[in-house]
Amino acid sequence: MPKAFSVTVNGAQVDATEDMTALAAILLSGTTTLRRSVSGEQRGALCGMGVCFECRVTINGEHHCRSCQIRCAQEMDIRTDE
Repeated sequence: MPKAFSVTVNGAQVDATEDMTALAAILLSGTTTLRRSVSGEQRGALCGMGVCFECRVTINGEHHCRSCQIRCAQEMDIRTDE
């Protein structure tokens, strides 16, 4: 059974497990806007497999992380450009 813990998404605690991606935790938090384009348009995950780069967020202070490729970990802090 996967280990359960909480991660933080934009300041809110979200229940997660070690087999979940950061994108899954973001979506569980109710957030659908992950970043904004240079013209200010809302952007969300498109392919969900690391090809499109639309799911980029900040994880533990590191910018431009592809949230669909990174598994959740204890004390993870995920920030979107919501």
